[in-house]
Amino acid sequence: MNLLVILIFIFGYFAITIEHVIKVDKLVPALITMTLLWAIIALGIDDFSNWFNPSTHGLVEGFLNFSIEDKQHLLESTLLHHLGKTSEILIFLIGAMTIVEIIDHFNGFAVIRDLIKYKSKIAILWVFSILAFGLSAIIDNLTATIVLISILQKLVANKSLRLWYAGLIVIAANAGGAWSPIGDVTTTMLWIGKKVTTPELISHLLIPSIVCMVVSSGIASLLPVFKGNITLKNSEDDNKNRYSLNILIIGLLAIISVPIFKIVTHLPPYIGMMLGLGVVSIFAEFYSNSKFGLSEITSSDHDELLKTSTNTSPVHNALSKIELPSILFFLGILMAVGALESLGILFQLALDLKQTISLDTLVLVMGAASAIIDNVPLVAASLGMFTETVDDQLWHFIAYSAGTGGSMLIIGSAAGVVAMGMEKINFFWYMKNISWIALIGFIAGAGVFMILRNFI
Repeated sequence: MNLLVILIFIFGYFAITIEHVIKVDKLVPALITMTLLWAIIALGIDDFSNWFNPSTHGLVEGFLNFSIEDKQHLLESTLLHHLGKTSEILIFLIGAMTIVEIIDHFNGFAVIRDLIKYKSKIAILWVFSILAFGLSAIIDNLTATIVLISILQKLVANKSLRLWYAGLIVIAANAGGAWSPIGDVTTTMLWIGKKVTTPELISHLLIPSIVCMVVSSGIASLLPVFKGNITLKNSEDDNKNRYSLNILIIGLLAIISVPIFKIVTHLPPYIGMMLGLGVVSIFAEFYSNSKFGLSEITSSDHDELLKTSTNTSPVHNALSKIELPSILFFLGILMAVGALESLGILFQLALDLKQTISLDTLVLVMGAASAIIDNVPLVAASLGMFTETVDDQLWHFIAYSAGTGGSMLIIGSAAGVVAMGMEKINFFWYMKNISWIALIGFIAGAGVFMILRNFI
């Protein structure tokens, strides 16, 4: 039965990795795999010899001798445990995505776009790299990539040049997301799973992540494609909103405050994110409704008022735009990995790997593998494989490798996939022109991490 479970997981995993070939969204195989695995476990619970207890991080003693009723009760409690942990991540992501969509509803990110006045190609490269690095740590690397490529499309008319900028944005966004507990879904998983704490994560990964970004952008700066100046597109025709700056500041502060809320209250991060969403929603509704209280509407306000009046609520509008397919994919893959963990398969795999290769080599391989297959299930698997204590250097290294390793291929990270869709980036073009830059940056950051960990 264990073999059947493993084969179904591998087949589902493979279907996820080739979604662009089979033209089926990866949420479909993820959900089907999750359902099949738990169904097989439920129907054949008496045929399994091991059971992993997530609360004790060890195998249940004497499981083989349990009665069928006891095994079914253990199955139900374990399933509920995995659903609870998965739901914490999903609710957290829904809150963060909604806040970002509310900011975008008020055109808040236009404030950032209007600050970019440089004409030098290299200067623009560094501006976008730094913005991607910083924003991804606050609003996550996926959203930061969407925001910055949207800005890029409004500034740079040359399509071929935009591809290069987009590639470097992906690298910088993934590097920025690695050191922040809310910057990348994999790092968020480790944080919510109580494998890392915010201060230790930042102290161990900030410098390696900066090195990864700086080395990559520095190498790109030497390339002929970034020599000379360009003429930026005129952005005067874009919709303006008087509350853009206000909602941008409020939204970013709400997201940044989540780790602080957790440290102060010791409550799960999704509670703080829901508080942040509530606060942002209050201001969004107030700013939206205040337009209707104006005694006079100037001509400059007319289009803005008309646009807002077509939506019953900026919050409802934001909720309708969040990436629900991504949420369902995370549900499917995390629960599928939970099935493997429950049978003790990942626990046994970790024991075997520890006896075969060093942990550093294993984590570096995971980083390279995350460029080929999705890094979410890789990190999810590591949560069930290793039993190291909170803030062990292993968890920090996994956060770095899984976060930045995906940059080596365009399909290796959520940021890369969304950039691929927005700019129609060819897989082989990225491999030829960007992958080697990402690889050097990844190795440089990993080397700095291994050196600094002895001093922190």
